[in-house]
Parts: sequence; C-alpha cells; structure tokens
Amino acid sequence: MPRFDLSPSGNKTPALGALLAASALCAALCAGPAAAQSVVPPYKLSTFAQGTSAYSQPDSIVQWRNSVLIGYQNHVAKDGTDGKSSTIVQYASDGAVQRTFSVLGHNDGLRVVGGDQLWTIQNEDANPSVVIIDLISGTAKTYFPPAPHGGGYDDLRVVGDDIYMTASNPNLDVNGVNVFPALVRVTVSGNSLDLEPVIYGNSQAVNIATGNTVTLNLTDPDSLSVDPRGNIVVNSQADAALVFVRHPLAENQAVGVLGITSGGAATTVDDTAFAPRGRSFALFSDVTANKVYRLDSSTFGFEPGTAYSTSDTAGIVAVLNLDSGALAPIGTGFVSTRGMIFVTPSDD
Repeated sequence: MPRFDLSPSGNKTPALGALLAASALCAALCAGPAAAQSVVPPYKLSTFAQGTSAYSQPDSIVQWRNSVLIGYQNHVAKDGTDGKSSTIVQYASDGAVQRTFSVLGHNDGLRVVGGDQLWTIQNEDANPSVVIIDLISGTAKTYFPPAPHGGGYDDLRVVGDDIYMTASNPNLDVNGVNVFPALVRVTVSGNSLDLEPVIYGNSQAVNIATGNTVTLNLTDPDSLSVDPRGNIVVNSQADAALVFVRHPLAENQAVGVLGITSGGAATTVDDTAFAPRGRSFALFSDVTANKVYRLDSSTFGFEPGTAYSTSDTAGIVAVLNLDSGALAPIGTGFVSTRGMIFVTPSDD
C-alpha cells in the first residue's frame, strides 16, 4: 500500500417523510443515549472503516472520484505543538484501503479542489497550516496562512471559483465577543495564501426562525457546508448555531442564523450534509469509537435537499429542520459523531 510523508516543504425545509421517520427516535434520545448504535427504518447502518494501530480518530471525510479520503487525527495536539502527524487514508468505495498520506499537525479539514488537489487543514487551535496534495502525482506543498484572529482554520469549501475557510478558535475581546473574521475567502498567491474577510464574528444576521435582525457572536467557527441553494453554511459549533451566507462578498450579501436544538435544548452539531439527487449513501465518523459508519436509505434513497447533522456531544445523526433548527434523530448510541458526507458512486 503506498504511503506518502507530507511534512512541510516550505516551497429550507426537510421532507416530511424524513422527519416522520426521524421522530420515532426523538423520545428515546431525550431520555439518554442508546446502549448500542441503532437507526430507525428505512435507514440501514453498517461499518465502512475503522482505525488501526497505525492511525486513529477519524474525523473529516471527502470523496474523490470513486474513492473516499478520511482524515485520522492520531491524538495530535490541536495546535500542532507536539510535532506529531495525522494520517489521510484513501479508501475504495467498498472500504478497502488504497493508500495513505502523512501530514504534520492535527488534521481537521479536507476538501478536493479543482478535481485532483486535496486541501488539508491542520492545527485548528493555533499555528495553522494548509497542505495541498496532488492526488495524481502524490506531491505536496505546505502553506502557513496568517491568523489575525489568534487561532487556526477548521474547514474549507469551494463555491464556484472561490475557496472559503472558517477561522476557528478566535481570541475574544474583554466582553467575550469575537470581532475577528469568522469566514474568509482564500486565494493562492505564489507561496502564500491571501485571505479576505466575508463575515465577522459579530456581523449582523437575520434569525431564520423569528425573522428578527440580531448581532452574531461566533465564538467557535467550525465546519462548512453548501446548501442546495448555494448558500455557504458555517457551523459555529459551541454556539449551537448554523450561519447561512448568500452571495458572499457581493453587494447583496445576506446572512442568516439558525439556532440548533434537540428535545428543546440547544445542541451542538459537528457537521451538516445535504442529500443530493440521484443514488448515494452517507458516511459519518465517530472520533471516539474510532469508526466510520455507512448509512443507507430505502430503495428510493434519501430525499434530495434534506439536511442531516452529526452531533459531537449528543452522539447522534439527525434530520435537521431548516425552518426551526430542530434535530430529529435517526440514529443514536454513538459517542461523538463528526464529519459527514454523501457519496455519489460513479458507474465508471
């Protein structure tokens, strides 16, 4: 199995059917976590991959062609100060290991850019790095983006021709407010990454559930998604909120915020994925259980556009109501569910 050492080189609303199926577990969830992993019909659960003695703590997941790449954090310090490395494992669609990459630092974000470039983000708490791996040749280049907010970067997404990253673990002012950029647009410029603020931690937003204008305080910008309308979705994890950004950096940019709850209580989510059209299955990681699970739906598949979220604290997978922010669990008994994607197999 090929292995590459990549140390720094310097150079809105879900389908009713899905919600009804999900509601069958809601009462059980509110009473406490299940003793074992379980999902409600029509969903089916299986193990896709798990850690080994060589790599552990799976988190981020991304699809590349007919393969899946998973980032294993290997108990590396979140600021990279222990000098240890994470492992990126490439799997076939059936879970067979194809190759591995080693990246210095604590990996937390993965995204394929431009077809064959894998962007990996390390050290979300401080001392951030971005390693760009050419998945054809296996070569890599490391960048060290500036972090004026005092922390690191957690996740990235591509929208059109633009790349966006979340600015994680920000310093807060004396009032406990994040006044720094929470979402930035990234441009590669020679050996550097140029950053342009999109929204700040204290930007104005519309509360999606109430329609009122509010001032944000995004203390924990984390994962990123893109919804079916093309809005960037910023997960401010510890704040139990999703922030939707429409037309980023345009004159008509609009920002909305949605509080996340389960059983009426604010609940953190780690990742949110939207079911695509066509044939697909979902993958999600449990960093503590050291496993990546596969989630399948019935013969007719997942309802396109439905939002599914994982929760690092509740240990669930749930359907997310994009009007109210309420989570309706479809899977319980996990420990700390993290990265989630929908895989769309190719017939090639």
